[in-house]
Amino acid sequence: MAELSPVLKQATPVLAARGEGVHLFDEQDRRYLDFTAGIGVTSTGHCHPRVVEAAQRQVGTLIHGQYTTVMHRPLLELTDRLGEVLPSGLDRVFYSNSGSEAVEAAVRLARQATGRQNVIAFQGGFHGRTMGAGALTSSGTKVRAGIGPMMPGVVFTPFPEAYRHGWSEAEAVRFALAEFDRLLVTVSAPVDTAAVIVEPVLGEGGYIPAPPEFLTGLRERADRHGILLIADEVQTGVGRTGTFWGHERAGITPDILITAKGLASGFPLSAIAAPEELMGRAWPGSQGGTYGGNAVAAAAALATLDVVRDEGLVDNAAEQGSRLREGLRKVAAEHPVIGDVRGLGVMVGNEFTTPEGTPDTETAGRAHRAAAERGLLLLTCGPHGNVVRMIPPLIVTAEQVDEAVGLWADAVAEVAPR
Repeated sequence: MAELSPVLKQATPVLAARGEGVHLFDEQDRRYLDFTAGIGVTSTGHCHPRVVEAAQRQVGTLIHGQYTTVMHRPLLELTDRLGEVLPSGLDRVFYSNSGSEAVEAAVRLARQATGRQNVIAFQGGFHGRTMGAGALTSSGTKVRAGIGPMMPGVVFTPFPEAYRHGWSEAEAVRFALAEFDRLLVTVSAPVDTAAVIVEPVLGEGGYIPAPPEFLTGLRERADRHGILLIADEVQTGVGRTGTFWGHERAGITPDILITAKGLASGFPLSAIAAPEELMGRAWPGSQGGTYGGNAVAAAAALATLDVVRDEGLVDNAAEQGSRLREGLRKVAAEHPVIGDVRGLGVMVGNEFTTPEGTPDTETAGRAHRAAAERGLLLLTCGPHGNVVRMIPPLIVTAEQVDEAVGLWADAVAEVAPR
């Protein structure tokens, strides 16, 4: 009898039978408040009627039209709709299936377009588990351990982690940009550096927002040295941070944007976007893939974008995210074991630390499990697994936020040191 790999570990004990909106139901029909959203994927909630209808309609007409063999209408329409929300000038799109694939496509494009080898990534960043994307990842050693040597040409520099160092945000930004500058004169000369890739909010690395001043600093340095700036919006895009793209707060435009996760409400779809001139520098045959731009996934993505627009979900993410952080900070104020509550929009992390300020992985894990027992599904992240993250769908209501905060307060009260 075949079984799943023993390496696969469930974050929660739930055997999901169905999903509806912000809720999952197990086979005994117990209701769970799902603040994982499939790791930020079900942006419009589980089984949004408009997404379901679009996918069902497409399944009945064309499931797979391989898009370098034939073209299909859903992909053309999706590309038009993406043009309405993509940053100005990023007018050419290449589709694939997963975030990792899109990351690798972005790096391939950057290297071919510039003729340079090196890519700068940030400590704590997560970009995927494939060999190229894994080489760019340092959110934890589990992604890189035991598979080296990794793809060459990747160098790491610090991300501005104010809480970790006990600094102000301004101090963290000054340090990170100074280290970036030092890297360019000690490790990777600008003439050898193709791109810098950054998450507007560290995801697996601990839900740490990049301050706007940091992103503007990267944009200025990239322009000065002819380096391409890649925004990895796999988790932060499509409204997650309370703006459509996470980098928008900084008022910059990346050279290459990567999107996936919430783009198609649960269907596998990812993309990179870049200006026509830049995308045109990709070498012939360097972009392709059997399932990329699948017709059903494209139809679901088109419906997702319509729902996000028509239901005002970006604004809702900003509003409910503010409410969520306010509630979580009240919980943290009563329990010093939560040292920091941070995030943007409906992308919020609770960092557990000891009285000495070191990561408290054990208490974070216990709080995570206690919340699941009460019907609130969450995830952990951070290099030490001591950050409990909350990622509800963009459709979450104020009442559901308050319910989640109440369940979380009870869970933390049960496990926090007295």
